[in-house]
Amino acid sequence: MAYWLVKSEPFKWSWDDQVKAKVTEWDGVRNYQASNNMKAMEIGDQAFFYHSNKGKEIVGIVEIVKKYYPDPTDEKGRFGMVDVKALAPFPVFVTLAQIKDTPALQNMALVRQGRLSVCPVTNAEWQTICAMGQI
Repeated sequence: MAYWLVKSEPFKWSWDDQVKAKVTEWDGVRNYQASNNMKAMEIGDQAFFYHSNKGKEIVGIVEIVKKYYPDPTDEKGRFGMVDVKALAPFPVFVTLAQIKDTPALQNMALVRQGRLSVCPVTNAEWQTICAMGQI
């Protein structure tokens, strides 16, 4: 199993929206590196659900339930999407400031490439953040 982080602006799609919908497509990604990360996702992989812009915090975990396929909102047909399912909320949200202040997370893609909307998370980073979020 691989681990990921997916970002969403909470005023567009929040953790609460994801929980209510249960399973949804993760669409609208228009960055080639983020798209390549989604292409690498497998069914059963898990991802942190991160609220960007407002909050800047990890608030839950989703599971990949459908592999990469064409995104019908992309008029040029260059990008795709995956389907995700809400798994669990974080009892304690983990903020970007906390992540940046944690030495073990200094090389995390979220820290190094802050604007990337879909990024990989190492097993060690996953374990550290889960512990911080009391999950």
